[in-house]
Amino acid sequence: MLDFDAIIIGGSYAGLSAAMALGRSRRRVLLLDAGRPCNRQTPHSHNFLTQDGATPAALRAQAIEQVGHYPTVELRAEEAIAATAVADGFQVETAAGSCFTAPKLLLATGVVDQMPALPGFAECWGISVLHCPYCHGYEVRDQRLGVIGNGDVGFEFARLIHNWSPRLTLFTDGLATLNPDQQQALARHGIAVVETPLAGIAHTRGQLQALQLAGGAAHPLDAVFARVPFEQAGTLARQLGCAFTEMGHVQVDDMQRTGVSGLFAAGDATTPFRAVSAAVAAGGKAGALINMELIAERFR
Repeated sequence: MLDFDAIIIGGSYAGLSAAMALGRSRRRVLLLDAGRPCNRQTPHSHNFLTQDGATPAALRAQAIEQVGHYPTVELRAEEAIAATAVADGFQVETAAGSCFTAPKLLLATGVVDQMPALPGFAECWGISVLHCPYCHGYEVRDQRLGVIGNGDVGFEFARLIHNWSPRLTLFTDGLATLNPDQQQALARHGIAVVETPLAGIAHTRGQLQALQLAGGAAHPLDAVFARVPFEQAGTLARQLGCAFTEMGHVQVDDMQRTGVSGLFAAGDATTPFRAVSAAVAAGGKAGALINMELIAERFR
């Protein structure tokens, strides 16, 4: 007999949401979590109906408490380091030396943002160096904002952020690669372009004060928007033979199924829409579909 009906790897919003759906379906569930959520530095979460302004830590603590009410769900603070397909399901090994099996496996492992080697950037990430205006734009509305970017990506990002504040500057961190039409559009809307390379971020406990430029100049700002590359958190998806999108996300269908039978994925690992609400929705969907597959297999 397999140890559990389903194993969930990743105990943030998608994983906990799936655990609740499965717990309410009376499934024996193991949730493994390494305790490194990507938004651990973010002071507040927004744009999540009924929970607007809550801290990410408070949201997760409440979710853990509520999921813990379901007796068939077991939460373990262990890092999954290996996963393989076995007869009738999957085997998962942890860094603590544990080994578990289940017919269904959900990867809710998230992603790891890759910080640039710009002094102060990592310390401000999620606090005053921001990635999503829908999560944080309202809190910095009408303030002195910057966008770090260049070319088409920089133009589109600046155009988006201008909706929240007209006091906006685009920093290309070197020679601008904007085309003439883009330059004219930015100028018409009062968006200055600074091509001087960046030297660092002056801040106090993560709260940005100014962008420091090469040559010693400083540009006072209240917040900066930037996009950074990411990588999958861990190698489990690759170990199991998952396909990936061009952007590097685990490829799933509308029901959170990967191309590997019995293997599901949800949350930031699968989508560029990195919002708590989206992760909760995807996790709940994955939990329901896992339960439906288990029922269908039982009746087969």
